[in-house]
Amino acid sequence: MKIINGIENITQRFKNPVVTLGNFDGIHIGHQRIFNRVIEKAKEIDGTSIVFTFEPHPSKVLSPSKKIRLITPYSKKMLLLERLGIDVTINAHFDKKFAEIDAESFVKDILVNKISPKYVIIGYNFCFGKNRQGDTEFLKKMGEIYGFGVEVIPKIIINDNPVNSTLIRKYIREGRISEANHLLGRNFIIIGKVIKGHSRGKALGYPTANIETPFELYPKSGVYAVKVEVEGKIYNGVANIGDNPTFGDKDISIEVYIMDFDGNLYDKELRIFFVDRIRDEKKFGTPELLKEAIKNDILIAKEILK
Repeated sequence: MKIINGIENITQRFKNPVVTLGNFDGIHIGHQRIFNRVIEKAKEIDGTSIVFTFEPHPSKVLSPSKKIRLITPYSKKMLLLERLGIDVTINAHFDKKFAEIDAESFVKDILVNKISPKYVIIGYNFCFGKNRQGDTEFLKKMGEIYGFGVEVIPKIIINDNPVNSTLIRKYIREGRISEANHLLGRNFIIIGKVIKGHSRGKALGYPTANIETPFELYPKSGVYAVKVEVEGKIYNGVANIGDNPTFGDKDISIEVYIMDFDGNLYDKELRIFFVDRIRDEKKFGTPELLKEAIKNDILIAKEILK
């Protein structure tokens, strides 16, 4: 997949472009339906499948006080788009100046002049331009003027809720991992590097890897059944997210116990796939009680992960 960062770096002409536009945080099953249709349409017309997205996420610029935490940071989003089979991803740098571009100018100066799409395929709720003035109907009218087709992908409803990134973030923050995974179409993942910890797990007989990550969104504090990828190999594991109340810590941390692994993990990158929640984080009266709880957590995780 070719990645173009900044619309000023669009220098080539694409063959029969089929474009979708949006933020696509999470790359959830609704987004995947759009991407699959873009790829399908591009194959029909011997064209190029293109995702046009924004970096940083517009909410970080327009509503910084909301402190939106992304499901898929930039690097993870690019990786997922490549795996899905997209030909080109264009990351438009979103700032306050970009936010002032009105919908018609966006279509004429960026979409048409820079990309010249044959088709634009968008989600049902896509809006664009200053103050979100452009919607699907407006885009269809622009398509008639500038000669590109527009296809709108309907929403996916699960349990009476439309699938969207906001709902998935809510599920993750609430620790409802299995529900979030269902809407993502895969297990929620955090990627991070192993750093030096307090070695408390090792003293208890269950050595854990302490994770430092650029990811912004964490599941609710608690204990989770996870799959862990270490240098291309997958292991079962148990992850603890929280502040280690038994030992009086205050900072949020991610610790992972990896079953059937014996080796040095320091400075290695781990991919932690969250499968389901086991229990809330709890303060134990003694390290021995904590050790017994960890033993039980491992048994439960094995049942979940088998």
